[in-house]
Amino acid sequence: MSLQQEFPLKHDLIYLNHAAVSPWPKRTSQAVMQFAEENTTSGSLNYPTWLAVESHLRDQLRQLINAPSSSDIALLKNTSEALSVVAYGLDWQRNQNVVISDEEFPSNCIVWESLRSQGVEVRKAKLSSVHLSPEDALISLCDRNTRIMSISSIQYASGLRLDLNTLGQYCRDHNILFCVDAIQSVGAVQFDVQQANIDFAMADGHKWMLGPEGLAFFYTSANVREKLKLTQFGWHMVEHMGDYDRSDWSIAGDSRRFECGSPNMLGIHALSASISLLLEIGISTVEAQILQRSAHITDHLRARNNITLLSVPEEKRRGGIVTFKHTRQPVESLYKLLTDNQVACAMRGGGIRFSPHFYTPMEKIQRALDLLPD
Repeated sequence: MSLQQEFPLKHDLIYLNHAAVSPWPKRTSQAVMQFAEENTTSGSLNYPTWLAVESHLRDQLRQLINAPSSSDIALLKNTSEALSVVAYGLDWQRNQNVVISDEEFPSNCIVWESLRSQGVEVRKAKLSSVHLSPEDALISLCDRNTRIMSISSIQYASGLRLDLNTLGQYCRDHNILFCVDAIQSVGAVQFDVQQANIDFAMADGHKWMLGPEGLAFFYTSANVREKLKLTQFGWHMVEHMGDYDRSDWSIAGDSRRFECGSPNMLGIHALSASISLLLEIGISTVEAQILQRSAHITDHLRARNNITLLSVPEEKRRGGIVTFKHTRQPVESLYKLLTDNQVACAMRGGGIRFSPHFYTPMEKIQRALDLLPD
């Protein structure tokens, strides 16, 4: 199947909003329709096959993030739930602190701020500091009372891409847990939990992974998994899952311990189909294509006197997000102009955010850029 067949978007639509919610590939809608038809005609007759798809999805996710094992992957509802599992699973002591940034999406901010009632301090690094690199700004706030650093791999508004290897090594050397909200990376750029010494990583599937809302992966490294106390219990998170008559139970040794009840089988079939496309293309190729597109947008915007680029132009800081504003036209009216002309984009960080994926035609990107007023 060609990319044009995989993404049969309306011919006049210019879709530059993958950092929010992505269109599904054709194979994903077909997988959902087939699953629905199977439910309609056969019920759960083929449930063992569904479990095989669930197992396959865990392995697909393992490949995307280079986890040591598929047993390190839990399937949760969303990124926020996974962050909450970490925040409320840790045994906090008063006066301990968590280091985040001043550019985080609310998911990676509210959950930590909610711990203030327990005496936990939330420290926010200024990533746009003129004196420090973003990594040094985060590291400068760490001390002997820092329990965890939690950071988005790519910031949702500015598109700033952080050096996770540097941050992960610092955290490892200083006995600080390292948590990464990877929702703007996984499916767009190469992401390696082992190389970056990541303890916890999470991402919902509806952005760059091209899947549905309501299903996220939650990675925990084996050496820190048991540091998280559990706050949800049910039949699915026990070691002997399926032995319903067993009177004694114990918590599963792998990441399934974080899945308390029935899995989202519809979402599992959909996300597995979407990721199959990314793995067929190859994530290194996907990344190269996305970076080519974000570079084209960046170069075009930098060449215009009436545009202020809000994203950092450095190549090593780029992912799939480019944010900008017009020097004379308010953001709201520019957004209306674009959306009235069938450009799917977003208002974020005080500007307009474009986020093309690997399959986005270059000519459509140029059409969107040509709409920007002089």
